[in-house]
Amino acid sequence: MSRRALTLMVAGFLTLVLGVVGTLLPVPYVVLSPGPTENTIGSVKGTPVINIEGRQTYPADGKLSLVTVAYQGGPGSRIDLFTALRGWIDPTIAVVPEETIFPPATTAEEVEEQNTQEMSNSQDDATAAALKELKIPYTSVVTVATTHEDLPAHGRFKEGDEIVSVDGVPATDRETVSETVRKHKAGEQVAFVVKRDGKETTVSVPTAAAGDGTPVVGISMGIDYRFPFQVHISVGDVGGPSAGMMFSLGIIDKLTPGSMTGGESVAGTGTITPDGEVGAIGGIQQKMVGAREAGATVFLTPVGNCTEALAAVPEGLTLVKVETLHEAVRALDTVRTGSGTLPACTAG
Repeated sequence: MSRRALTLMVAGFLTLVLGVVGTLLPVPYVVLSPGPTENTIGSVKGTPVINIEGRQTYPADGKLSLVTVAYQGGPGSRIDLFTALRGWIDPTIAVVPEETIFPPATTAEEVEEQNTQEMSNSQDDATAAALKELKIPYTSVVTVATTHEDLPAHGRFKEGDEIVSVDGVPATDRETVSETVRKHKAGEQVAFVVKRDGKETTVSVPTAAAGDGTPVVGISMGIDYRFPFQVHISVGDVGGPSAGMMFSLGIIDKLTPGSMTGGESVAGTGTITPDGEVGAIGGIQQKMVGAREAGATVFLTPVGNCTEALAAVPEGLTLVKVETLHEAVRALDTVRTGSGTLPACTAG
């Protein structure tokens, strides 16, 4: 064998080895794929997804399915280049930079904890939105969830404190509290009235400037709802806030006679506020694929996701645009009766 042929053979072999090794190197990307769907008016492993105690409920048929996204990768378990390349050529999978799922300086455990908390909050907000839609009264209070170290509130408030007012303004919701605090300059005192152990007390704390200059005191707030009956939601390991709207619809279906879907298989996604506003979510394309694979023919789509959804809607799946829970309920009326026109997603 000539020296030239030997050199080319060795170079080719080394190139092959480097290519194989390169594809096995970890890369800072996350692969998103269609996750499981769960029927909110059905059961998971024999346990109802939504169980209501203390109020009459009614049987429902059809499906009101929440949809999820599964992911591979992230801090401590990065995918290799071959997995990323395989995902890039699969139209049902998205490959996104790691920081879009795991913000810088956060661990997988911290993201998981945040997703769990967001799921818990979304379930409470979903119940509140459903009851408001049904005109069933309830009460709520703003509470102190946590305080942030190195900020003025730390050590001055206790977890579970009920915020009654801020500078004399009733704490009707979290945004009211935040807006009142933001009216101050950094260093100015803010007067909170809180209820602790059944007694009201005044706590005055100064504001500090956040990284963007916004005045803050360092409180993470929660909402303690006082519903007239108990609503239990069980979905296993599903996390995040994106199932909020579908939880609300499942609760409404169980609390009202008849079937909201008319026996049809409907899926959807979207966050929900206590006032019933539906918000956009991530992974819409993978969620649509999962919904269609589970048999859904109608997909309730947040208006903020319509353009992205239209670019990859699976065959046989009708996208229905929703901005509020009330619009979603009306859309299901159209699905059930077959009369009327469903609000369609449009681009732009």
